[in-house]
Amino acid sequence: MFRAAAAQLVKTTRASVGLTVPRLSTIATVRQSHGGPVETDEEFDARYETYFNRPDIDGWQVRKGMNDILGMDLVPEPKIIVAALKACRRVNDFALAIRWLEGVIDKCGPKKTEIYPYLLSEIRPTLDELGVNTPEELGYDKPELALKTVWEE
Repeated sequence: MFRAAAAQLVKTTRASVGLTVPRLSTIATVRQSHGGPVETDEEFDARYETYFNRPDIDGWQVRKGMNDILGMDLVPEPKIIVAALKACRRVNDFALAIRWLEGVIDKCGPKKTEIYPYLLSEIRPTLDELGVNTPEELGYDKPELALKTVWEE
């Protein structure tokens, strides 16, 4: 009984204030759009390249930048990948460089056979300069203790 009375009170209050269902959906739509400036691809690339090229960057900041990029719905441009690899070299973190490359491979998704060879050809001079191996060269693309199945020969 109380619940029915409370529901009727809420319905009457909304109607008197003018908050009907169509108006509520309009308010929600307006709140979801931020209306801020839209960043172009070039500005985005320049922002992250500048971020990773800072001489005073530390390991936490490198990880944060990488995590932010890998959390987005994109494959980073080769110049961002190169800047991040050089940042790994500056903080002397070889393992982070390998994990970054693994993350980039994962971001290629189902088009890995198309995108990753292009990225690798673009970043190869930097990998050679820094002495960083790819995950494939280290054998990380296959499970370490993988056994052949009984159907494989």
